[in-house]
Amino acid sequence: MLSNFNYKHRKLIITIAYLLFFLYLGIAATLLFWSPYRQAVSSTGNADYNLVPFHTIASYIQASGLVDTSILVTNLAGNVLAFMPLGFFLPLLFTRCVKFRWTILVVFLTTLAAECLQFLFRVGSFDIDDIILNTIGGALGFTIFKLCALWLQSLLRQKKH
Repeated sequence: MLSNFNYKHRKLIITIAYLLFFLYLGIAATLLFWSPYRQAVSSTGNADYNLVPFHTIASYIQASGLVDTSILVTNLAGNVLAFMPLGFFLPLLFTRCVKFRWTILVVFLTTLAAECLQFLFRVGSFDIDDIILNTIGGALGFTIFKLCALWLQSLLRQKKH
């Protein structure tokens, strides 16, 4: 997407966008595999999994009156927010992902891979609800990208007139 426009400092902006993208990937990988929480999960020796869609989400919602709401927000909203940048960066940097279906496919496959690796290396559990929430986050990131692209295009049209 960025390469489709001809503007001043184009190469610099593209370079910064790629650097931010790789910074995001590094932070996401750290949180998904090497954060202190992940190490605590791996030390228990448990390899939990959930293959029932919305089971974990429903459990959090049902327990919302019994547990600290920060746990609910961290687990539900955190999973959505964590993958919003991926949904934004993919169409921004990769032409194929300008189409919604490609972005969602890449977000889904990335999340599936992360969940499988967490389970395999025992640094988390495999949870289908995480895949659902992360994919929703990617879709929201894509939507924000599209809104920003429309806004930028309208600004560029106004400049031409």
